[in-house]
Amino acid sequence: MTLVISLLLAVIPLVGIVWIVVYGSITTVDGLFMSLILLAMASILGMNAAFELRKKTTASSAGRQGFGSPRSTSSGLVQRGRVESVVFYESNVGEPNKSIVTLANGSISPHLMVFEGDMRNALPAGQKVEITFRRQDGHNVLVNVNYP
Repeated sequence: MTLVISLLLAVIPLVGIVWIVVYGSITTVDGLFMSLILLAMASILGMNAAFELRKKTTASSAGRQGFGSPRSTSSGLVQRGRVESVVFYESNVGEPNKSIVTLANGSISPHLMVFEGDMRNALPAGQKVEITFRRQDGHNVLVNVNYP
């Protein structure tokens, strides 16, 4: 819906520019600046429509490749990909330590996941993995790792 509205709103300033050219006021200072303002508005709305179209095509291709939201199984949630990096952060006393895992799957952008605990040994960088995890008290807890 946003794509259609952006395209419609991008066409309206272009119609205004045609109006200015048809009635011959393009040669005046007012006509010139009004044309530039309308052209800027049309380009901004056109870029918005292009970004919306790109977002829709990227989301549909991510769904076809099976990389996006984790799928649910009886043992927990499952996410697949190649481990690009694991960054470990020690938290303050009383809070759980965290690891930020970056998973990549082919041509789409990497997926960041935050796990409780030190995952540097469990998820070596460069390995293709299938991670099974569960959410507990607002944190992701690693249940199992498969190396296909």
